[in-house]
Amino acid sequence: MKTSDLPARFQSKIAEDLNTGCWRWTAAIKGNGYGNSWLDGRNQPAHRVIYQLLIGKIEAGLDLDHLCRNRICVNPDHLEPVTRSVNLKRGLSGENLAKKLREMTHCKRGHEFTDENTRAYRGHRHCRACARERYHRDRKKSL
Repeated sequence: MKTSDLPARFQSKIAEDLNTGCWRWTAAIKGNGYGNSWLDGRNQPAHRVIYQLLIGKIEAGLDLDHLCRNRICVNPDHLEPVTRSVNLKRGLSGENLAKKLREMTHCKRGHEFTDENTRAYRGHRHCRACARERYHRDRKKSL
């Protein structure tokens, strides 16, 4: 399957990642991290739109599971229709989430997790640089 099989308006919103094979959605991204697209007079998840354009209808009641675990990926080869129960079991919860968090090398603001910059509390890692920034920001607000 190729992005060139899509209508031009969708091709322009996809960037292919040669390392992972993901087709990154470069247009609107919703707060939940999934791409957002307009089709048939309504907003729809971009991965579902692309899947339906290239593969076909998604059976009622099924989710599209991102096998690559990349929410902005719209490559139909990385998507599998599954029940909600299966999708949740495969998703980032429980041990899958714990493993992902252990493998993280940087906080969500890009600070590296080093011994000097990391505080462990109740089984979680906290970034000291972010805590300092938050402290100074809050202090400025109170003055």
